[in-house]
Parts: sequence; C-alpha cells; structure tokens
Amino acid sequence: MSWAASAYAAIRKIALLEGCMESLTTEVDGFATTFSELERRLIRLEAKFALLERMASPSRRALPEKSGK
Repeated sequence: MSWAASAYAAIRKIALLEGCMESLTTEVDGFATTFSELERRLIRLEAKFALLERMASPSRRALPEKSGK
C-alpha cells in the first residue's frame, strides 16, 4: 500500500470518527434532557408521598384543659 493510500485511509477514519462523535454527543445531550425531566418528576412524586404520609399519621394534639367549674 502506498503512502498516499495509507494517508487517505487514515483521513477517512478520522472523518468517520468525527461523525460518530457528533452523533454520540447529540445522543448524550438527549439523555441528559431526559434524565433532568425524570429527576424533576421523581422529586414531585417524593413530595407527594411525604405529604400523604403526613396526612395519614394521626395528629398528636394535647387535650384541652378542664374548666374548674
């Protein structure tokens, strides 16, 4: 194989790798957006469950004091 063919093959591999990296970058950005959305939804669910637990537990209030009549 001549040096020109080797150089062409190397340049072609670099161009293909660059295209793959751009594609991978776009895909990772999409995953990051999806992850952020899922994280936001999970926080909302956690807050709702915490509220339900607070509402379900009996409140412990002191009894009113007896009047001295």
